[in-house]
Amino acid sequence: MQDLLRRLGLSDVNSGVYASRWIDEPEGSEIDSINPATAETLARVRCASRDDYEQCVEKAQKAFTTWRMMPPPQRGEIIRQFGQVLREHKKDLGLLVTMEVGKIVSEGEGEVQEMIDMCDFAVGLSRQLYGLTMASERPSHRLFEQWHPLGPVGIITAFNFPVAVWAWNAAVAAVCGDTMIWKPSPEAPLTAIAVQHLINRVATEHDLDGVFNLCIGCDASVGRWMAEDRRLPLISATGSYAMGRSVGQAVGARLGRSLLELGGNNAIIVTETADLDLVLRAVLFAAVGTSGQRCTTLRRLILHEAIASPLLARLVSAYQSIKIGDPAKADMLMGPLINEAAVDRMLHALNVAREQGGQVLVGGERIDRPGHFITPAIVRAHAEMPIVAEETFAPILYTMTYNDLDQAIATHNSVEQGLSSAIFTDRLAEAERFLSPTGSDCGIANVNIGTSGAEIGGAFGGEKDTGGGREAGSDAWKAYMRRQTCTINYGTDLPLAQGVEFDVPSD
Repeated sequence: MQDLLRRLGLSDVNSGVYASRWIDEPEGSEIDSINPATAETLARVRCASRDDYEQCVEKAQKAFTTWRMMPPPQRGEIIRQFGQVLREHKKDLGLLVTMEVGKIVSEGEGEVQEMIDMCDFAVGLSRQLYGLTMASERPSHRLFEQWHPLGPVGIITAFNFPVAVWAWNAAVAAVCGDTMIWKPSPEAPLTAIAVQHLINRVATEHDLDGVFNLCIGCDASVGRWMAEDRRLPLISATGSYAMGRSVGQAVGARLGRSLLELGGNNAIIVTETADLDLVLRAVLFAAVGTSGQRCTTLRRLILHEAIASPLLARLVSAYQSIKIGDPAKADMLMGPLINEAAVDRMLHALNVAREQGGQVLVGGERIDRPGHFITPAIVRAHAEMPIVAEETFAPILYTMTYNDLDQAIATHNSVEQGLSSAIFTDRLAEAERFLSPTGSDCGIANVNIGTSGAEIGGAFGGEKDTGGGREAGSDAWKAYMRRQTCTINYGTDLPLAQGVEFDVPSD
């Protein structure tokens, strides 16, 4: 483990603040990075004080004045080189993700691959920050729009994707001409510090001071300072609904922009014509992957009553065969929850489900070993149970039945969150109904694939209490820039729009 830390620039005690340089002794408190599979301390991190935070903002502001003037393709070249550094350290960084947050090895490396993919996407994007030319109603006038860099951006990330979500934001923001300050989860500080070391290798080579900054907080203080800071025109925050509501209100109070990626109470509808082999594989990954700690985790399974019994029997059998243990071992399919509090929340939710009439079909048992391990659970439930409408960030799958597609869609849309959704069917009409304006109310709607594992080429995000933000692909880049509408008069007259006449009085 010590060799891994050294290869990534880490030590037993690490600075959690980078503001053009590492602050040797940040004035905040100190936190431990805990391996959730063993409950052992990996290393310690010194957090930021208010003065340390101010240094980050000042450096980001100063760097913005020059970074925004670099041609976007040159900014893209910086991100291309960063992607190459990530390729060289993919296994090490992926293993650190596994050690710090408990993802299995393939998911840890997959998260780093997602960073690499985002860098590739951003490189191409750097030559496609397009505006539009519109037809002007006035003769001898040209009407068009263009996009300019926005400013220093605050990026707040959660523990479950400790590096990929930063890349979603940072790679795009960088090619758009923004500088940034990253506030990672205190549950995953080492992966953030390791990424900062890697991006510094590229930034230092090009004398880029202050473009990429890191400010780790031991509590919610740094996030609150960012949300209230008028110098940061955009705050991109990923996390719980409660966190997002707090950030959104603080940013809104100063008329800033917020890009919120919050929770999801995601569901799959399985129709009577669905390919059950396909369903089984999709449900297992969506419900159990990352130990149920993805915002896109499958939490509700809405089954047509004709296929409910045989599918549930197969799911229970599959759950019983899932290998749970040390996520660093290649044959494991599920690792630990992030901490003991997460285990307690899962056990509490299962007790509440029982009190509300639910039946635990399998799982929900604490595993007697070091670390925060528990077996994934399937609960036979009904849509009216209040606990089903809550997002418990743990591997609990609530199952219920339906006999009419309209009823299933109404059940699907009955929760406050609106992130990811899916339907499994062989009927074109059912698929199109699910994707129609009266179908899924989520930001992501899939047919015959699960709720998790979105590609970076599409815009990622959700509706309702999920926050409405969009990150990664498509035209999500527009959130990181300011739009400017321009009109050029190349004639000798001054006609007014809408036919308004206003003559200047003669002398």
